[in-house]
Formats: sequence, structure tokens, C-alpha cells
Amino acid sequence: MLVLEQMTVNPVTIPSQMPVPEALALMREKKIRRLPVVDSHGKLVGIVSEKDLLYASPSPTTSLSVFEIPYLLSKIFVEKVMTKEVVTVSDDTPLESAALLMADRKIGGLPVMKGDKLVGIITETDMFRAFLNLLGGRRRGVRVTASTSGVPGTIAKVANAVFQAGGDIVGLGQTDTTTRGEPSWEITLKVQGVPKDKLIDALKPMVREIKDVRED
Repeated sequence: MLVLEQMTVNPVTIPSQMPVPEALALMREKKIRRLPVVDSHGKLVGIVSEKDLLYASPSPTTSLSVFEIPYLLSKIFVEKVMTKEVVTVSDDTPLESAALLMADRKIGGLPVMKGDKLVGIITETDMFRAFLNLLGGRRRGVRVTASTSGVPGTIAKVANAVFQAGGDIVGLGQTDTTTRGEPSWEITLKVQGVPKDKLIDALKPMVREIKDVRED
């Protein structure tokens, strides 16, 4: 799965000379939390988040009058509060690489580039949606979590057992763990087309332990 498959295309952008109140109002209107900032040629020059804009706004305990605040805020432009050294990804970046970059840098969203052109934005919400789809969160079926050995070919054996039982895997996730000092995995499957009891009977010989089973 690549970034281009999950990103928001043609993202809303703003100029660096937009006043902070206007940028904040635009975010609330569009229900978004970050805006790429572009110059007059459409070149990416920064990114601003809702938090950046709120930090630029007066505290509720300010001594300024209600008449002074709008005037002073109108004099603060996005370029003063935006992040200028923007971390970006290309549209053909693997989704997990973008997720790792966001986690390591503690970034909630990344502008997506194709060459030097801004073509999209990928956010933590897009990542959650992809995670949900990978685990079959929107599909009904039997959800099974099991611990297995880390021996090569284990997942193939599990998948074949599901197939032989008449099931169809519609969600799959795998996490590396360690059991008694040996490499092991914890896998989560969402399976359709087979009764719960029959699925468990098929999986038990292939796994170390069935840790959770539920139908949803």
C-alpha cells in the first residue's frame, strides 16, 4: 500500500500572507487541522497546524479588550507561525514508511509531493483508516488473535488451514513478540465464511495459543 492510495488529493492550501483568524476559520469550515502553505506559484513553503494558530491567539485571560483582539490578530500572518522546514513524502512512498516517519518525528500530517509539485496530504486519520481496513474492521466475521512461532512459513500454514476450513481471510495483522526467548508472532485474523468453532478447530494445530475469539 502506497501513500497515494490513502492520501487526500488536492489538499486545501493557503498563502503565507493569510491572517491567522482567516486560516483558523478556514480550518473549522473544512474540518481539518493542518494546511499546507504555498507561494504565488503554488510552491510549498510551509505548513501550519491548528495548534500553531491557537498559540498565536490571545489567552482567555488576556487584558486586551474584545475590540483590540481582532485588530491585533489581523496583523499576524500565517508566515509568522508556520513551520518552514516541512517534512514531506513522495506519493510512491510505502504507507508504513510514512507512518514511521510521522511517529519518529511526532508529526500529525505530511504533505505529499510528486517531484516538486504538491499533490496531496497524508494524516494520522488516514493512517487509522488504513489500519482499520487492514484488520477488516469494517467487515463482519470471526476475529481471532493467536500466538504462533516465528518459524518461516507459519503464516502460510495458518492461511492454508483457514482455506481448508472454507474460510476467507478479510483482515490480517501481525506483531513480533518473544516467548521464552524464542522469536514468535501474535497474529490477528478476521475470517468470513466459516463457523467460529470450525475455524478454531482448524487453527489450534497451527498456533501455540488462541488468545481471543469474537464474532462481530
